[in-house]
Amino acid sequence: MSCNKKHIPEPGRGFTLCDCTADLHVEPVEGCFKLHETPWLEEYPDNIPTDIFEVRFKNTRRSYYKNVNNLDLKRGDIVAVEASPGHDIGIISLTGDMVAKQIRRTGFTPFNGEYKKIYRKAKPYDIERWQEAIALEHDTMIQSRQIAAEMGLDMKIGDVEYQGDKIKAIFYYIAEGRVDFRELIKVFAERFHIRIEMKQIGARQEAGRIGGIGACGRELCCASWISSFSSVTTNAARVQDISLNPQKLAGQCSKLKCCLMYEYDVYADARQTMPRVREPLQAMDGEYYLVKTDILARTMSFSSSKDTMSNLVTIPTSRVREIIAANRAGRKVESIVNKDDIPTIEEPTFRTEEDSITRFDNQNKRRRNRNRRDRDNRKRQGQRTEGNEAKENTPSENHDNAQGRENREGREGRNRDRRRNNRSRGPRDGQRQNRTEGQREDREGQREPKQNKPQE
Repeated sequence: MSCNKKHIPEPGRGFTLCDCTADLHVEPVEGCFKLHETPWLEEYPDNIPTDIFEVRFKNTRRSYYKNVNNLDLKRGDIVAVEASPGHDIGIISLTGDMVAKQIRRTGFTPFNGEYKKIYRKAKPYDIERWQEAIALEHDTMIQSRQIAAEMGLDMKIGDVEYQGDKIKAIFYYIAEGRVDFRELIKVFAERFHIRIEMKQIGARQEAGRIGGIGACGRELCCASWISSFSSVTTNAARVQDISLNPQKLAGQCSKLKCCLMYEYDVYADARQTMPRVREPLQAMDGEYYLVKTDILARTMSFSSSKDTMSNLVTIPTSRVREIIAANRAGRKVESIVNKDDIPTIEEPTFRTEEDSITRFDNQNKRRRNRNRRDRDNRKRQGQRTEGNEAKENTPSENHDNAQGRENREGREGRNRDRRRNNRSRGPRDGQRQNRTEGQREDREGQREPKQNKPQE
């Protein structure tokens, strides 16, 4: 059942509670979050019918249960499953062949070789009791933090997850070392009247629970889609030729970034085919030392100096193998550079024509040159036309032409006077003053040689 009313999704569980009708029901939320899954085999028939289903709970907690009652279950159903003790409420996330693949991937093994059972689909009463338990989680977390601080324990309660029947609660805590929380469990049991289970989580899980924005500008991977964390070491940065800067390699959890492992396999496979340069390359013009290796471009850069990057030369790996083979045979190559094998690498430019400072100057130059050429062409054409007319015209026509020429000269003279007046009127006071001062300085400079002229 769906409704048009917008509801706030439940954090950490991937659903929204809908109370628009008389009965409470839960609607799963689809999207990119760490409980989200993509059933890419859902449209295909199952090869091997199975009664094992994957059920997810809060945060990254998932488990596998057996449908012993042959219920008609599908992805997104709210079910009541077996727990120890009592029962728990979860959402079915995977069915069919995907369950078997996921079990093999995670290496899940059932307790005592038997899967826990799926009792039934959740009834409205189960959902109401489940919601009452969820409402207690935040207050319980705050009180548990205060109790742990009063007892002086070096730990932090990160999250609390109640079981669907409110009989048991899981306390997720963060601690650097070993913590003796036996007395803490007794205090929790007396205060909250529930069964207590303590589970330690790492800094990565805590960062994923809090969330945030990474250096790439996107939501943290641990908060959006990563549910299983693999160990990350500095060797991943070395293989990819990344600078070992702790400030850039560390994420918001103060651990190495998980994204260092995304392309690790690609770089590791590419490195296996790269030549190993243990000694400097021997050439007629000297020795060349390896300073840089571009794994994906399959090129290597060498310098003629061991301490500085002077005479830097970039050559392909095939040429490096040839030089190494020649050096091992006791021969020196004439030059490590083979002009036929040098890759032409064009450095990318991010400068567009709009960002150019001189873009208008170039246009003005082209426009001025075009205008000058047009003016010269018109002048030459006019001269040829006048010459032809002078030969063909009669004296009366010449007289008329002379009058027209005088009229044109009068108009041009008036136009020159008008332009001269506008030019003298146009500059501002500051410019006029500067021009006057410049003229005065020029006149003084012309007079000084006359004054300093030696007398005979």
